[in-house]
Amino acid sequence: MNSKPTSRKQSNASQQTPNSSEDAASTRSTHPYRPFFLGLLMLVVAVATFGVTWLLVTIFEHRQAARTPFVRLVEVDETTTNPVPWGINWPFQFDTYRRTVDTTHTQYGGSEAMPESKLDAYPWLRRLYAGYAFSLDYREARGHAYMLYDQEVTQRVTERTQSGSCLHCHASVIPTYRRLGLEAAGLPADAETLGADFNWPAVMAGFEIAAEMDYATAHAEMLRTPDGISSVDPPLFPGGDRAVTTPTSEEHMDIDPEIEDPHLGRAHPVSCVDCHDPQTMKIRITRPGFMLGIAALARSDDPLPHLPSIKRWREGDRRQDYDPNRLASHQEMRSFVCAQCHVEYYCATKDSLFFPWDNGLKVEQIEQMFDEYTFPDGTPFYDYLHAETGAPIYKAQHPEFELWSQGIHAAAGVSCSDCHMPYERQGAMKVSSHWVRSPMLNINKSCQVCHQVPEDELRDRVEAIQARTTSLMQRAADAMVDMLDAILETQAAGASSEEMAPILDLQRKAMWRLDFISSENSRGFHAGQEAARVLGESIDYSRQAQAEAIRWRAPQPPAIDPPPDAVEGVTPAEKAPPSPY
Repeated sequence: MNSKPTSRKQSNASQQTPNSSEDAASTRSTHPYRPFFLGLLMLVVAVATFGVTWLLVTIFEHRQAARTPFVRLVEVDETTTNPVPWGINWPFQFDTYRRTVDTTHTQYGGSEAMPESKLDAYPWLRRLYAGYAFSLDYREARGHAYMLYDQEVTQRVTERTQSGSCLHCHASVIPTYRRLGLEAAGLPADAETLGADFNWPAVMAGFEIAAEMDYATAHAEMLRTPDGISSVDPPLFPGGDRAVTTPTSEEHMDIDPEIEDPHLGRAHPVSCVDCHDPQTMKIRITRPGFMLGIAALARSDDPLPHLPSIKRWREGDRRQDYDPNRLASHQEMRSFVCAQCHVEYYCATKDSLFFPWDNGLKVEQIEQMFDEYTFPDGTPFYDYLHAETGAPIYKAQHPEFELWSQGIHAAAGVSCSDCHMPYERQGAMKVSSHWVRSPMLNINKSCQVCHQVPEDELRDRVEAIQARTTSLMQRAADAMVDMLDAILETQAAGASSEEMAPILDLQRKAMWRLDFISSENSRGFHAGQEAARVLGESIDYSRQAQAEAIRWRAPQPPAIDPPPDAVEGVTPAEKAPPSPY
């Protein structure tokens, strides 16, 4: 049988057929995954592209937001003591500032709906302040929202004549100082002029004028000063109304009788304009008392290592007084704005308000200035005569800045605002909370930024310091009461004023130190060791005065034989064996 020979090409093809089929099958088995991986790759690239784009856009937006920290929707100027217009431009700061109206409480202080009377909580305060208005009414402090109202209604103001200088720290009073200064110089003092610039010379002049007024008259002058908003609008916080106080002096009330309502604005508690420049929002010093006080402190010999700008000023030519608005760092200013009011100062009717910092910030340095100071009428300085003993006494106000300056936080460069107005993140901006309150109510943001310690442990540490201070303060109060009883008995026994003078001097020293720590609002935490030192000195001076008073009444002690010679060891010296040396 004949058969056609198979071509070589056909033969090769037929031989390769099985392998080709396997390759095709293999290819078909892998091809379905390729679209999946391709799609997944495209999705990853798209997500990454979106993420990078979002990140770049966010960074750009945050940079833009940081360049424009606020939008000026309404104009504010140097007369805008009402915080409401400021709140339109700076809503976060305004919202937190408004929360100072809330009631809060910690172990040793707080802000109550009806503040507790310290006189009831600590009865010894009535004897400490006997003869002074604080023996009538003295309550726990509330938030900044109430600082003016609580002063307007306290019995210290309603039942005693107080100086107009009291408004230096309890009200947004600077535009009124400026107006009084301009009017005294015969210069225009309309709203436009008052709002144009700060004008330190006019403010200083008005400050001196207001110091000569009584509280009610100075308060009425604030109502005659524009506040940046219509007086018919409801006030943000209680107080500042025209009906709260009525002037008792006609000397400064030269109101045109044809003007039906002389009130151009309302009185407000310390507000935005008291710490911020309305054009730049830069923090600044506005209080004349602090400007004069810090300049005197800079000229003193107190080392002040926690205030480096003063050290630099001292190393310069000193041709001009130290000016914190020009020379202080931003971090220093975050304490200085608080130190405008949270300090010790004289605030009464015999002289203008002043900060007693000529010698330094320690309790004995302030005491030394008071000892050397005389009033304009030539009489020695004192705040009040003690109603029980007649001793001239120095009254401490609220020396938080002075005590903080002796503590570890000041030495470490921690400012008041770092703890009481901690930074918070708002979008791209880092801003200070204006809800000024105890750090114990905000430990996470106030303390744990530096201290990597659990909240409970930090709170326990603080309360331990405060508990020790409270215990020492009670011991000092007990010593004071014993001292007063002993002095009264000695005076009743017929001691002359000359004989009592050194004892009364010890009384003043003891009561000044006790009052310094009890009036300071940290209950010793701002400088625990310094608080303990000051209270220890108070106890010592009280016991010295008590001992001197008792010694005056005691009968002449009997003669005492001189002590025998000391015996050297167990064996008398003359019977001791000879020394081998």
